[in-house]
Amino acid sequence: MELPKILESTAKIRFQDCDPFNHLNNAAYFNYLINAREDQIVENYNLDVYKHGKTTGKSWVVASHQIAYLKPAILMEKVTIESQLISFGSKNLLVEIRMFNNDKTELKAVMWSSFVYFNLLQLSSEKHSEELLSLFESVALPVKQTTFEERMQSLRLQKV
Repeated sequence: MELPKILESTAKIRFQDCDPFNHLNNAAYFNYLINAREDQIVENYNLDVYKHGKTTGKSWVVASHQIAYLKPAILMEKVTIESQLISFGSKNLLVEIRMFNNDKTELKAVMWSSFVYFNLLQLSSEKHSEELLSLFESVALPVKQTTFEERMQSLRLQKV
């Protein structure tokens, strides 16, 4: 069975995560997007990063985030979150996560997150196992753009 390359889930924007204008607070986007990705990879790839960390002593740490806020997500709105692995290396991953309105007619935010595979016991970066590299190879879906800025320009032109 072929694994999906674009993962999708939904979330509801909650009161405690909103600013006084009932918009999702800028900092809260990170939680919604990363939590969605974590849930999606457990559900679709059977990869629980926390269990993996406990059993192997290795997990992924965030190296960087780049995010663009395009349209506000508002209180009690149901949003659709898509994610995909756009590139990987022996020690790193680059994931794109997109937040849309529920029916995916309006793109609200896009984030690129760079992760480094990390040995939690030795406190140093670690090479991915062959098993992980094989998984990444089977699910990676690169984008044409090589920078976040180029990607954002391309997505804006698509007028999603």
